[in-house]
Amino acid sequence: MEDAKIIALFWARKEQAVRETDLAYGRRLFALSHRILDVREDAQECVNDTYLEVWQSIPPQKPKFFYGFLAAICRNLSLNRVDWNLAARRNAQVVELTQEMESCIPDRRQEQEFDRQEVRNTLERFLEALSGESRLIFLRRYLFADSVAQIAARYHLSESKVKTQLHRTRKKLYVYLKKEGICV
Repeated sequence: MEDAKIIALFWARKEQAVRETDLAYGRRLFALSHRILDVREDAQECVNDTYLEVWQSIPPQKPKFFYGFLAAICRNLSLNRVDWNLAARRNAQVVELTQEMESCIPDRRQEQEFDRQEVRNTLERFLEALSGESRLIFLRRYLFADSVAQIAARYHLSESKVKTQLHRTRKKLYVYLKKEGICV
């Protein structure tokens, strides 16, 4: 089913939207999450959570690039799961001390959210300024978590060309972020 029709199903609040999304993108989302987590059950849970997040986001959002929208949500959920898994291993005493200190420390979440939005907008402007090939390689690596070998095969390039392209793009990004006043 076409993306526009799936999005229309979400707008109409039809449960079929989730089934169609799973049929169209479930394997790709699972592969993305599994590359990040390396645990089958956690990856499947993140894919399911992705569907829930999409259900809650559409409407009001109407994504232009549906798979990119799905992948961004899945990637973020997977990375959050990595953080959660690592946090679960922390020493209980340290967690208790941290919770005690939270009552003394001012809440900076609103400021952090503003900073995140500013960084997001800056990254979008940077990506729009890149050539098509550089942008695709960069997104495949850092948004979709593809390996260098997978990117090289996808775009019929040598692995060394992909590595060089990624290195140059990271250097450009560093300079761009500094120019925009974002601490790196």
